[in-house]
Amino acid sequence: MSEIIIQVENISKLYGLGAIGTGSLRREMMHWWRNTVLKKEDPYFQSTENEKNYLWALKNINFEIREGEAWGIIGQNGAGKSTLLKILSRIVKPTEGIVRGRGRVSSLLEVGTGFHNELTGRENIFISGNILGMNKREISEKFDEIVDFSGIELFLDTPVKRYSSGMYVRLAFAVAAHMQPDILIVDEVLAVGDAEFQKKCLGKMNDASSKLGRTVIFVSHNMQAINNLCTKSIWLKKGMINEIGDTRSVVGKYMGGEQKKIWKQEFHTLEEAPGTDYIKVLSVELIPHLTDQMNPIDIRTPLTVRFKFYNAGKNVNLSVDLLLFTLAGDCVFDIPSKSSTCNEGMIEAECMIPGNFLNDGAYYFSLYFVEGHSKELFYFEECLQFEVADFRENVYWYDKWWGQVRPNFPLKLKKTIPKTGS
Repeated sequence: MSEIIIQVENISKLYGLGAIGTGSLRREMMHWWRNTVLKKEDPYFQSTENEKNYLWALKNINFEIREGEAWGIIGQNGAGKSTLLKILSRIVKPTEGIVRGRGRVSSLLEVGTGFHNELTGRENIFISGNILGMNKREISEKFDEIVDFSGIELFLDTPVKRYSSGMYVRLAFAVAAHMQPDILIVDEVLAVGDAEFQKKCLGKMNDASSKLGRTVIFVSHNMQAINNLCTKSIWLKKGMINEIGDTRSVVGKYMGGEQKKIWKQEFHTLEEAPGTDYIKVLSVELIPHLTDQMNPIDIRTPLTVRFKFYNAGKNVNLSVDLLLFTLAGDCVFDIPSKSSTCNEGMIEAECMIPGNFLNDGAYYFSLYFVEGHSKELFYFEECLQFEVADFRENVYWYDKWWGQVRPNFPLKLKKTIPKTGS
């Protein structure tokens, strides 16, 4: 088993609201003297969670990360993710607790960290690299790789103040990733880049973890990226650890816990129904085929989706797509209806999804109304949300079942008798 590279013990971070510091130089000097020299706590910073003037951004955080592991940190805005990364990066000192770690740390927490706006991209590569711990020789050896990865060779001698936010993050990540740190810490800053560059960055981080044995800590709201990159994850909620463990399990609980379940929506008038001037959805319902309605939906349960909508057009060539997504945003399937000419009036439709098809997890349905072959009339997004529970019988695989679907197709093993020589 690999060695522990980061150990976090009872980390808490307290922030004062509405003011920076104590408000006076004398009080600041007293605070420094008591904390640094006398090693005593300052009464000014004593507080409880209920006091209005203070906020515990983090409270009693404990975990261990081993060398070569990739960890994700997830949670809603304000959960304490960025504060935790700043503490791990040694930018912010915790109010309580201690962080033990070893090795060189490279952090990318904000776009253009360590960049000087008046200097060129070439000059900033050397400045940023030096801030991150590389010497001039190391930077020179990696220079061509950094420039090639960033893709901004044409603008290398342009002051970075003229860069777009995407160009900033391209160059910043390229420098941070190529310094070969023992620990690479990346915040949601990658969301600034385009999809192709994000994929490139995730590949680089995956290589750093799986091939080079580096430790990666990644914060993102993109659950697909977290699932693909990280083996373990932490779900922070209101500054505390709500769940920690295997990434797919943690992400599934996070997505299921943060999203409400919607099995039925019904609207009694056209005025309150969602839609456009052409389409109004009066009802949409998920009907699980359960022998006991108290039982949960599991992988064996057939599902019927039934919906009713009002078409305001005359002689419209209309079709509707039923789309199923995981809560991470991956499309599982798209089932289109056959195009048909519809007159003004109410239209009903339904579709059945057989049992032993979906894998366990959290999902949502969307409805997409189209005129002709390409004209969008209305997109009713996330109109139904539900969860599918796991069920295993006579199966000896206890880990997470791979894939988004789990069809029960027959697969038989047959023993063959080898032919003997004549």
